[in-house]
Amino acid sequence: MNNETINRIRKFTSDRKWEQYHTPANLAKSISIEASELLECFQWSDTDFDLEHVKEELADVMVYCRNMLDELGLDEDEIINSKMDKNEAKYPIELAIGSATKYTELKQKNHNE
Repeated sequence: MNNETINRIRKFTSDRKWEQYHTPANLAKSISIEASELLECFQWSDTDFDLEHVKEELADVMVYCRNMLDELGLDEDEIINSKMDKNEAKYPIELAIGSATKYTELKQKNHNE
């Protein structure tokens, strides 16, 4: 997310004095609620959905995530790269390629083949 967008989100929140409501718990709830609204876009069909509605709900999730990053003093690149390091270790290419198997079963499954 570029700085102009981040600053716009921060200004929107600040102008309305909504920081008082941005506890980690409230933001986590809001992220979950908005993610559920995003999922609702696909409730009855995996392929027949309103892209504009999907974009709006996805944006809501991302705005709340940005607010949570700010509230917790976290850097998005740092936490994403840290998680990617863990994911790459849990899902090595040679075991995970083309497989949706969870990492806890991945080595066992490939060991038995």
